[in-house]
Amino acid sequence: MTLQITFLGHSGFLFDDGQDGGRLCVDPFLTGNDLAKHRPADIRCDYMAFTHGHADHFNPGGWSIARDNDATCIANFEICNYLDNEVGLEKYLAGNPGGRVETDFGYVAFTQAHHSSSYEGRYMGVACGFVIHFARAAGGKGVTVYHAGDTALFSDMKLIGEMAHPDIALLPADGRYNMSPKLAARAAELIQPKVAVPIHWGTFPVLAQSADDFKPKGVETNVLSPGQTWAYGG
Repeated sequence: MTLQITFLGHSGFLFDDGQDGGRLCVDPFLTGNDLAKHRPADIRCDYMAFTHGHADHFNPGGWSIARDNDATCIANFEICNYLDNEVGLEKYLAGNPGGRVETDFGYVAFTQAHHSSSYEGRYMGVACGFVIHFARAAGGKGVTVYHAGDTALFSDMKLIGEMAHPDIALLPADGRYNMSPKLAARAAELIQPKVAVPIHWGTFPVLAQSADDFKPKGVETNVLSPGQTWAYGG
């Protein structure tokens, strides 16, 4: 069965392997995002993952999705503490870079990301990326996705590629708070996924308004539009 990948806009994704416990939502930014085609009430998921604490990734809309779906949240230690103590979400799997958590669909491993992380002035732990493995997808062959979160280019992306062998890399390409499209293309060349997708661009005027310069050598690309669903692994 293919992995259904819905781009929610900005850095948000909904993944569905088509089986029980196989729906994961990452970094939804649906309220206050004029480009989003979904509202929080539209999302059905079993797990919710947050890469870091900035409000375009970690926000009340995402919390409401987790609450409405009784979803298990996946995030760093500080974010999970905040969800438990301040939001009242008690189902969570906390981790930090270097670790991983097991899920019904496979696992989520935490990677480093070079970025800041806070929510309304409160420290929210280190920013993370995720290596997400959907073990049951593609007819049991599995599909691995590297969601880089918000990050600068760093040389250990090559090591992530060598160890995780991601099928898909989701790479921020805005040129202001993260890599530019050209730097994101260089990241894709280091990682060597089968397909690279530029994200976190075009949402606000201050961000890059085009991904035309995202042209990694030797790596297939897919530029998704908000609301678009992509079937991978058939």
